[in-house]
Amino acid sequence: EVQLQASGGGLVQAGGSLRLSCARSGFTSDDVAIGWFRQAPGKEREGIACFSAEDHATYYADSVKGRSTFSTDNTKNTVYLQLNSLKPEDTAVYYCAADQGLLYNCNYYLNHGSGMYHWGKGTLVTVSS
Repeated sequence: EVQLQASGGGLVQAGGSLRLSCARSGFTSDDVAIGWFRQAPGKEREGIACFSAEDHATYYADSVKGRSTFSTDNTKNTVYLQLNSLKPEDTAVYYCAADQGLLYNCNYYLNHGSGMYHWGKGTLVTVSS
């Protein structure tokens, strides 16, 4: 059974940083797309980062580009999203997700905020002024 769990959220002052973690298990293939998503209060879910199964490159949404870094620790089956220079508008529930079907590419996930098949529970990031 595929499982994912995001963690590492919390209360952070504006300008601070957090590293979110996503533990993953149960995957049957190495060709897996991994995405980070967030949903702010009253807003639709948006994709903010995506590791492509096609070219093994990472793509970022404009809202976090230059302030975030995706990384992987394969020995721990964990992926990370480093968030820097946090702003109050970054306040949201952050989710990690994955897809083995490879029906879509990262452009789709980032533009639609959806499309991945497996989702983990979110972790809340609150950025105070």
